[in-house]
Amino acid sequence: MSARRLGFLSFGHHQNTWGASARTAGEALTQGIEIAVGAEALGLDGAWSRVHHLQRQFSSPWSLLAAVAARTSRIEIGTAVIDMRYENPLLMAELAASADLISGSRLQLGLGRGSQEPALRGYERFGFRPAEGHTAGDMAREHTARFRAAIAGAPVAESDPSQTSTTVPLAIEPQSPTLPERIWWGSATRQSARWAGEQDLHLLSSTLLSEDTGVPFSELQAEQIRAFRTARAEAGHPGSRRVAVVRSILPIVSQRDADLYGPAARASQEHVGVLGGAVSRFGKSFIGEPDRIVEELQRDEAVMSSDTLLVTIPNVLGVDHNLELLENIRDHIAPAIGWTRTG
Repeated sequence: MSARRLGFLSFGHHQNTWGASARTAGEALTQGIEIAVGAEALGLDGAWSRVHHLQRQFSSPWSLLAAVAARTSRIEIGTAVIDMRYENPLLMAELAASADLISGSRLQLGLGRGSQEPALRGYERFGFRPAEGHTAGDMAREHTARFRAAIAGAPVAESDPSQTSTTVPLAIEPQSPTLPERIWWGSATRQSARWAGEQDLHLLSSTLLSEDTGVPFSELQAEQIRAFRTARAEAGHPGSRRVAVVRSILPIVSQRDADLYGPAARASQEHVGVLGGAVSRFGKSFIGEPDRIVEELQRDEAVMSSDTLLVTIPNVLGVDHNLELLENIRDHIAPAIGWTRTG
């Protein structure tokens, strides 16, 4: 299988530093919308955003998703990922369905336990605390189950007979009928990938794996993908589910590119470190001449066994720079790894 869909992933960074075009949250958000509009015009398939609370990045995604939905007509609009430790699952169900209806059923909602963060138990400040004997990861999965049930139309309350003269079950409104088929799980381990397969979710895997076995990043991520597909098959789920992987790709096609990206190329190799107490493997960045990047991606087992490739973008550099970067990836790299423009 090859990467038949191509999208970008923005963290929504904003910082008031020299050279930054996104200096404020407002600039990051409005530029994020324009990048999505431009990416659709370029023929890309997806505009995805990260969700990070209590940091100078994109946070709660619903306003951004709805705005992108209103300004575009074809491109998928995704999250990678919504930290379910922080979410009220019933309110989230209302917001997600509304954004999906505005988009014409184009949302691809990536959910997860969340990544490492600077806040100490930040989700508690949002009103959520794991039940006794449960972990924050357990709570994220419990929130996910309630959210999935709600968007599938399961009753969440009963009518008040003093107001309606009857007692009937009430579901969240609005409902977007096909949204339950477009829910993803962000996985950083083979175990969580198996869980995603058992739950019949799509799989998202980023440039960080929270485990290490000594094999290269692409091999470990390919193991993760196989574990997902095997678990899903063993669970007896019909049909298929998608797999998306994330890569940092910076092709050098001009002297300006060389000036910007060249220094980073020398420190772009994958490495192993400890993050949040777990020995973790960090993927490399693909920086250099397009032909060399293509060769490396064609040897990347995880990329070639996925069906969706999400490319991270340096959003702080502004709209024009990022659209030029995406155009270079579209023209010089994506066709060689199986992508064909459809829009």
